[in-house]
Amino acid sequence: MKITSVDCYLGDFITVKVNTDEGISGFGEAGLAYGNCWEAAYGQCQDFAKLVIGYDPFDTEKIWEHLHRHTFWGMNGGIVVSAAMAAIDTACWDIKGKALNLPVYKLLGGKTNDKLRAYASQLQFGWRTLIQGDDKMHVLSKPEDYYTVVKDAMKDGYTAVKIDPVFAGSEDEPDVAALFATQGQHQRGAWRYHDLKKSVDRIAAAREAGGDDLDIIVEIHSLLDTNTASELGKALEPLHIMYYEEPTMPDNPSLFRVIKSNCNLPLATGERSSTRWQFRQFFEDRTLSIIQPDLCNTGGITETKKICDMAQVYDIGVQIHVCGGPIATAAALQVETVIPNFVIHEEHNANLLTKFKNAGKYFYEPKDGYYTVPELPGIGQEMSEAAMKNARKHVTIE
Repeated sequence: MKITSVDCYLGDFITVKVNTDEGISGFGEAGLAYGNCWEAAYGQCQDFAKLVIGYDPFDTEKIWEHLHRHTFWGMNGGIVVSAAMAAIDTACWDIKGKALNLPVYKLLGGKTNDKLRAYASQLQFGWRTLIQGDDKMHVLSKPEDYYTVVKDAMKDGYTAVKIDPVFAGSEDEPDVAALFATQGQHQRGAWRYHDLKKSVDRIAAAREAGGDDLDIIVEIHSLLDTNTASELGKALEPLHIMYYEEPTMPDNPSLFRVIKSNCNLPLATGERSSTRWQFRQFFEDRTLSIIQPDLCNTGGITETKKICDMAQVYDIGVQIHVCGGPIATAAALQVETVIPNFVIHEEHNANLLTKFKNAGKYFYEPKDGYYTVPELPGIGQEMSEAAMKNARKHVTIE
């Protein structure tokens, strides 16, 4: 079997369709289509597609090493490079599963976890009843809104939620796009007390809504510096946080030791780290309790499985970061069902939007707060015909 062409799509998500001489195609996704990044990974996918024409898609290790070693920027080239590697790698795994008529998880070692607990993610942007009215996410500000949105998620069977109390709007500015432009409410150095109190009050409202049976993950999106993150973490301790995600940027891993020494919360990070080399010091320092590699940014299924296996050596749990399209969700589930150190799956509230539901051939969501892995051959998901037809840009590399 040989790769004959690669279709690259830029729509609501960046996806590739890898085609073979045996008529089997596989789908992969690059994870940079959210936030303010669109074109870079789309262009990188085209660059790397040219390099895999003629390769056997079963040779995923060979292809990954080729893109890593023989492209100059493949070695520590950053998220844009590894996101394109991820899209191609995932598509090749999808082809392997389809050719063998097996779900990818069977090729990775089989199920360790029959059911995958999920959490409702990014509740500062609302949940079902706060999204479906106009099919948009809105930034919540008042603690009573956080109370309501947690109750909303719990009605769907979730026993865990994630909230960023810092990336929050004001009552006068509920627009998500505007908040992305300013990166939310954050300061450096010692935090003013009233800003600290706002964030704590939001999480306190979530705790009141969920009671003792709810696990709360606090997300910071790397918006705070080390001092401020330590201060907030200490203030959140009485609210029994499941883990404290991205309290500061991961560029200097030693700063996580400082935060860990100043507050008694389990720490997590990983979505901005591109390969196992960026995770290495976190493992060796054992500053993290949870890693969060984004399969669509960390080089795909091949690399993510290795990162998860490395984490297991240090007794570190895994929650794959999932903030993309249907391909990203399906691929993450294939890995999560295999690994022994799986903790929980991220079910982003963006998955409730129409654009997500229409982007895949199938629509999967948790039932009573749990996923079961698709049993279809490959990753169990494809782009929908409408998503391919309506993509804003489409290039075929032959």
